Formats: sequence, structure tokens, C-alpha cells
Amino acid sequence: MQRALTVKRSLQSLHRIANSTTKNPLSSGRAFCNAPSPSPSSASASASEVRKYMGYTALVLFCGAATYYSFPFPENAKHKKAQIFRYAPLPEELHTVSNWSGTHEVQTRVFHQPETLEELEKVVKEANENKYRIRPVGSGLSPNGIGLSRAGMVNLALMDKVLEVDKEKKRVRVQAGIRVQQLVDGIKDQGLTLQNFASIREQQIGGIVQVGAHGTGARLPPIDEQVISMKLVTPAKGTIEVSKEKDPELFYLARCGLGGLGVVAEVTIQCVDRQELVEHTTVSNMEEIKKNHKKLLSENKHVKYLYIPYTDTVVVVTCNPVSKWKGPPKFKPKYTTDEAIQHVRDLYRECLKKYRVVPDNSVDINELSFTELRDKLLALNPLNKDHIVKVNQAEAEFWRKSEGYRVGWSDEILGFDCGGQQWVSETCFPAGTLAKPSMKDLEYIADLKQLIEKEEIPAPAPIEQRWTASTKSPMSPASSSREDDIFSWVGIIMYLPTTDARQRKDITEEFFHYRHLTQTRLWDTYSSYEHWAKIEVPKDKEQLTALQARLRKRFPVDAYNKARTELDPNRILSNIKLEKLFPLSDTI
Repeated sequence: MQRALTVKRSLQSLHRIANSTTKNPLSSGRAFCNAPSPSPSSASASASEVRKYMGYTALVLFCGAATYYSFPFPENAKHKKAQIFRYAPLPEELHTVSNWSGTHEVQTRVFHQPETLEELEKVVKEANENKYRIRPVGSGLSPNGIGLSRAGMVNLALMDKVLEVDKEKKRVRVQAGIRVQQLVDGIKDQGLTLQNFASIREQQIGGIVQVGAHGTGARLPPIDEQVISMKLVTPAKGTIEVSKEKDPELFYLARCGLGGLGVVAEVTIQCVDRQELVEHTTVSNMEEIKKNHKKLLSENKHVKYLYIPYTDTVVVVTCNPVSKWKGPPKFKPKYTTDEAIQHVRDLYRECLKKYRVVPDNSVDINELSFTELRDKLLALNPLNKDHIVKVNQAEAEFWRKSEGYRVGWSDEILGFDCGGQQWVSETCFPAGTLAKPSMKDLEYIADLKQLIEKEEIPAPAPIEQRWTASTKSPMSPASSSREDDIFSWVGIIMYLPTTDARQRKDITEEFFHYRHLTQTRLWDTYSSYEHWAKIEVPKDKEQLTALQARLRKRFPVDAYNKARTELDPNRILSNIKLEKLFPLSDTI
């Protein structure tokens, strides 16, 4: 718009100059006749002025034409015949789709939400025939926006039904657009639930399976291993059903298929009996963890560690079924919830004064949770290491005052308040077996904490460490042919506690510096690979080539690309991220 206004002002100025040069000579015949003859020098100056303004006019017209024809409008756009110097409005059908953290966003004119399998089949067929993309996208919770595509998307949020429950075999068949919490609520009256859960419950089943998501528990595999069979709508072969019995090779490949082998329409999942769990939260340190690590992994159904950078604090959270004989533990906490968080409120008030920030009187900080208070504290100075250290120390104290027990159903207990919008990188690497842990998982953390302190990275808490058993899905970071292998998953984080664009940009740059340091110093040493929902594609060509080569060492890329070619020859289910990670020469 600024450029258009500038063009208009130039034309008006030119018009005024032309009028001013002709007004006096034409005002009366006498003035014209009595006017002295122009001298050669004045005539030359007039000619120079005319040439100058003719040049201005030509420049204006050229810029206007270049602006008009540079717009990448489709041939059928209604505003294609817009006049020169007029900016075309955004089309009414344009959809803006972003991931939960607001770190990835696209605008698209193609966003399908079929309500039935038949509608989905029609969408896929038409897209394949016309060779336009419809990337499968779920709830948009992946930190790296792996399901986003500007070219077009298909979302199954309206295909969210529980289709069949087999109580005897403890299996459930669902449409892939159903959210985890919907599924759990839909089968709890049957006495069933999922074997494990990730930190949140809003993922669509199709999405959580396709990216190899996981919970925690060294005896429990990632969520894709719970899948018994799947119905895929493919561009080339139509709707197919795959399972251990029907095309097992494709079945295992497609369980963690990243949405590239077909749109997952239905999923049959192996469930377990619904049960209550006891969550036990304690605070330890690195020395004690080393002594008890093997015991903690083997004796607890679910276990995770939360490390607080720049402190020796390790928060240990275990979850186990309520004892049928003893019942839930009887425990009276030393501190109330209000007492456990009061020092964090005091620190926030102190920091408001230190940084001379006027408090927002519309917000009662006494009503904020710990994670909400942490976001407000971090927002005051998110990249100042000393400030982050103080916030981390306050978090360590909060956990010390929050030790104790909590009892609830597994879908309630196994969740985790991850905080506000954030950048996160999570890697997975082998950690020996349950009978004989390699201790590489604790060595990784020790090296990571040392790296943070040496480089003075403003790393907030927590660094989260979880474990899973192996899976037979070859595209999973936890894939292994040995069933007794265990894998450790470690997540680093930087929060985006502000809407200020400049501040978010600075945090983003610092996070990628943090991530790059862990990549160059740790990943190869520990055979560590990023979670598919958190892997970021580098912009640098050399780094991208190195990443592609590295992925080939761990995953069956050729087999995956072969299956993509057979099932989706026109690559309509792909997007830029997938094409860069697994390049093919004949992409559309």
C-alpha cells in the first residue's frame, strides 16, 4: 500500500507542475504577445525540465506495470484483471493455519474437512487427478508444523467417531480424526483406556500415531506400537487396509508414516484395562539418581526426570497402579499449593520493580498457576542468563515444596502442564536394556548441563527425560529388532512468553543456537535423532545435505520413498518439509 500511495503522489505532483507551467502564458493574449522571447539558455532549461518529468512519468508507469505483473495470482483469480496501481484484496476463501506455539504458519486456499470416508476418498481422488496437494494435518500441535502446507491440506476433525469396541480383546476401532481425550472418554464406560499417553490429550489419533509420539515407561513402547491395523486412503491404490496379517511390511512402515503414504482414515488400537495410578513426586540430585537409576527404571511403570539447569535439582516423577491390598498412600503434604508457589509470586513482584515494569492490574497473580507465573517471569528478560538462573532456582524450590502423592485415572495423572508457547527439540537415543542400562542416558544429561553452563545459555527449566521400550515401526526413532532395548527421550526448551515480534525473533535465534550446540556436540556421540514432530529443516544447503545423509544411516529411507512412489506417485500428500527430508527427483 505504501508503494501505491507513493505512486499516486508522484502523479499528482506531475499534474500540478504541468498546470503551473501553462497558467500564466494563457491568462491573456496581451501577456502572451508582449512576452519577451526566451533566451537560448532558458529554452535549454525548459527542455531539460520536460525531459526530466517525462522520465519520471515513464518510471512511474514501469513500476506500476512491474508491480501488477509480479503478483503470483492463479489464472482463475477474480481479481486477476485488477487495474494498475490497485492492490488486490486477499481472497475470501484464504485460510490461515498455524501450529499451537505460533512458530509455523501457512495460508492456503485449499482446506478440506470431510465428514465421511466416502467424502475423504473423493477429496483424495480429485486431488490426485488434478495433481494438487492436500497434506494431512491433525490438531496442529507439532512444534515443527510437520502437517502444514501452503499448497493445501486435509483435516479429519469431523471424522471423530468410535466405530467399534471389542471388550474381550480390549481393542477399539476409531476414525483417525478423534482426539485422544475424546477416545478416552468414549471407552471409559467399557472399562478400557490407552496403554500410555503423551503430555497432552488434544492430538488427533491419526497424527499422534504418524509422528511416533510417546509417553514414558521403560517397558512401554511408543504409541504407534499399540496400532493393530489401519485403513489408509491412498492416491494411487484407493482405500487399503494394512495389518500384521495384511501386508505386514507396509503396515509397519505406515504406522509411523509421517502422513506421506496415505491419509489415515481408521485405526484399530490395542487398549488396556482402565486403572487408577499413584503419582509420586520427589526431588533428588545427580549423585542420588546415578545410584538409583536402574531401580527407578525397572520398578516403576512410568518414570520421568525433570532437570533444572544451573542447579543440581532433579525432579523424579513415578506413576504406578494403586495397590489392590494397600490402597492409595496416606500422605499429608508439608506445604499447601498456595504456600508452595508464594515465593514465585514474591520473585515476580521483585522483578517488576527491578525492571521498572508497570504491573497489569487486570491480572491477579494469586490466581495464576506456576507455569503461568513462570511465563510472566521469563517475559521480563528471557535471554538474560542471570535472570533465567533466578527463575530456575525458584522452580527448583517450587518442586521441593510440591513433593508428595496424587491419585487419579491414568489419562488424568500421566498428563503434564508444558507451559505456554515454546520452541522445543526432543531427541531419542538407545540406552541399553532394562536388565542392563548403558547409563548413556545420564551421561547425555551430564554433558548437556555442562554445555549449557560453559556456553552460558539462558536455558529455562525443565530439561525433560523420558524412556520407552522399542517399536517395530522402522521409521520411529525408537525402532529396534530387539524387544528388550530401551530408548531415552530428552527435550530442551525455550518459551515464547510474549507477543512482541522482535522479542520472539530474538528468542527463536537463541533457541536455534542452543539446539545447534547440542546437535554438534552430542547427537552423533550418542546416536541421537530428533522426534519427527520436532525436527527442523535447515536452510543451509550443506547442513540439509548432511541431515539427509544422517537420516539414511538410521531409517529405511529408500524403502519409505519406494512406498511413497507406489502409493502417492504425484506426491499430493507431501509438503516442503517432507520433500527436503526425503528428496525425490520427480516431485510435483
